Amino acid sequence: MAKARRDYKAEYRKYQSSPEDKKNRAARNRARLLAIKQGKVSKGDGKDIDHRDGNPQNNSPSNVRVTSRKLNRGKYRVQKERRYNKYNRGR
Repeated sequence: MAKARRDYKAEYRKYQSSPEDKKNRAARNRARLLAIKQGKVSKGDGKDIDHRDGNPQNNSPSNVRVTSRKLNRGKYRVQKERRYNKYNRGR
C-alpha cells in the first residue's frame, strides 16, 4: 500500500499562515538573533532557545534560556506525559 503524498501547501495554509503564527515565528527568530548577538549560541551548534513559559512572544531574559535541541523539542511531550501519569496512577 502506497503512502499518500504530503500536501505541503495545504499544511502551510492551515498551520503556518495565520497572523498569530507569523507573530510567534518572528518572536522566536528575534530571540535566536539576540542570543547570537550576545554570543550564547552560534549557527549550527545544536542549541535551541527555550521559552520557559511556552510563550514565544515573551522574550524577557528571565524567560529565555539556551538548551539542547533534544531537551527543548521533547519538553512539552514529556510534560504532557507527566501530567497524564500523575492523574492516571494505578489504573
